Amino acid sequence: MYFLYILKSLSRNIYYKGITNNIDRRLVEHLSGQSRSTKSLLPINLIHVEVCETRIKARELEKYFKSGAGREIIKEIDSM
Repeated sequence: MYFLYILKSLSRNIYYKGITNNIDRRLVEHLSGQSRSTKSLLPINLIHVEVCETRIKARELEKYFKSGAGREIIKEIDSM
């Protein structure tokens, strides 16, 4: 089981998309500043999570959310 997750930086209004097989551990790493990729984006909020059966499906979904159409969907998710 893999998770696609989207974080939003509250200070810089930037979205971070990632995948993991352990969402709890990964969120702790992000929120505590242990992740180099989001340390400069703190504070951050989790705005979306999707469960995927395989890493390949999670990666495909991550690539979609990094595309133009995917970024538009993220804006809609964030405005809810």
